[in-house]
Amino acid sequence: QVHLVESGGGLVRAGGSLRLSCAASGSFFGIVSMAWYRQGPGKQRELVASILSGGLTNYADSVKGRFTISRDSGNTVNLQMASLKPEDTAVYYCNGAFRTSILLVTDYWGQGTQVTVSS
Repeated sequence: QVHLVESGGGLVRAGGSLRLSCAASGSFFGIVSMAWYRQGPGKQRELVASILSGGLTNYADSVKGRFTISRDSGNTVNLQMASLKPEDTAVYYCNGAFRTSILLVTDYWGQGTQVTVSS
């Protein structure tokens, strides 16, 4: 079992910055990838940014140049968000793909953290 715990959400004014963190713990042999998704009011969940174990990153067009995903030397993934816009308001979810056995990669989700950007 793997647990993902997010932190860092909150209320910020447009143009401001926030940093989200997600710490993974539990039983796994390695991390294949980690990502941040978000789900705004009345919208489907969408990928915001992802990072592979080798460091390759991918961003949604809507956040390119404003958000940065990174991993520390441990099991934490961060999302640095700058120049925030009201349309970035959403519940942000951490996601990770973990090697839980030699042949198995399992997907896990965090509980979500609210980010609200006021205009």
